[in-house]
Amino acid sequence: MQNNVIKVKPESYSLLQEGFSFVVIALAVTGIGGTIYKVISPEGWVAQAFGRSASAGAAALGSLLMIAALAWFSRGWNSPRYHNRFSDLLVYGFAAAGLAYLAMFLSKGTF
Repeated sequence: MQNNVIKVKPESYSLLQEGFSFVVIALAVTGIGGTIYKVISPEGWVAQAFGRSASAGAAALGSLLMIAALAWFSRGWNSPRYHNRFSDLLVYGFAAAGLAYLAMFLSKGTF
C-alpha cells in the first residue's frame, strides 16, 4: 500500500509539469502568431515604418522577407551544441507576448 502512495507524487508532479509546458507552448504560439499579424497587417509595424502612403503589397513583401530572414537565421539553433539560454529567453519572450496579445484580445476584442 505504501508503494502506491509514493508513485502518485512523482506522477502528479509530472502531470503539473506537462500542464505548465502546454500553457507555455500555447502562449508562445499565440505570441508568434500575434507578432506575425502585427508585422504584416495593413496597419502593422511594417506599414507604420514605411508610412501610410506605402502600398500594402510593398509592406507585405517587406514583412515576408523579414520573416524569411528570421527563419533562415534561426535554422542554425537546431543543433544541441548551439543550445543556450537565448533560445529559452526567446520562447518565454514569445509566451509573454502571447499573454499580452491574449489580454488585449479579451479586453478590447481585437489586437
